[in-house]
Amino acid sequence: MSDANPVLAPWQQRVHDHAAVALDAGKLGHAQLFCGPVHMGKHAVALQLARRLMCTQPVAGGAPCGKCRGCELMVAGTHPDFMDISFIPTRDGSKLRTEIVIEQIRALSEQLTLTPQFGGAQVAIIDPADMINHAASNALLKTLEEPVPGRHLWLVSARPEKLSATIRSRCQRLEFRLPPRDEARAWLQAQGHPQKAADEALDAARGHPGLADAWLHDGGIALRREVAADLAKLARGDLGAVEAAQRWTAGDDTAMRLRHAADLALAEAASLTAPARMRKLAAWFDAANRTRELLQTTVRADLAVAELLLAWRG
Repeated sequence: MSDANPVLAPWQQRVHDHAAVALDAGKLGHAQLFCGPVHMGKHAVALQLARRLMCTQPVAGGAPCGKCRGCELMVAGTHPDFMDISFIPTRDGSKLRTEIVIEQIRALSEQLTLTPQFGGAQVAIIDPADMINHAASNALLKTLEEPVPGRHLWLVSARPEKLSATIRSRCQRLEFRLPPRDEARAWLQAQGHPQKAADEALDAARGHPGLADAWLHDGGIALRREVAADLAKLARGDLGAVEAAQRWTAGDDTAMRLRHAADLALAEAASLTAPARMRKLAAWFDAANRTRELLQTTVRADLAVAELLLAWRG
């Protein structure tokens, strides 16, 4: 954490302002579900609302002052009344767990029963909440069913449907939606991306500015161009399916390549009028997504991808 009042994107600011009004009026429920696509800034908004609660000397409009002890601790990431819960290391410390476990939720529940050290609110953010495992989910439900005044439990999720219906029913929802195209383009340009690059990335990300920005920064758009070139070569017979599959699976970007390939197939299908070709592309789109899911199993990735690319060539 580096700034008490970071600049939020316009769509993030709208959600923040709506929630801040309810928060200041005492009408924001103790449990919130921040939901919407990945890379939309859900965690950033939750964090800024937490800073608002932790500030002891808010400025005009209730914004955090950035100078009080509460603000300083939030910026340092050491506020005793704030918990930011995500994946923790495995027992041997070699990597991060892939789910949020019951020990974390039990520790959270115990913390929320204590008197806040600063005498104000307590806030806990769980992100990604949809990766809470079954046992932890049951423990979390008990905490949600026994709200304590001044205790705030905020769940962040790009896939809220994976949460149990009971947990969802205990939360108010704060929805993050894709902004208008002009606003998304203007924001991307404000991040330093030329308009042509911004438009290409927005088209690739289906209007999602956060995803477009991420792809422009991490090489995702360049990878998409490479995938498109490979698919064209495969269709012409200038590239072998096995050769392409070996290259696609040689690094750690196989899943992203398959995502781009599926999107490119869908985009081509949308531009066609021939029903037979449209059906073939739709079937291949489904197959690409199934292959991406197979990567999570013990299947040999190169063989699965080779089979998929043979179907594209056919």
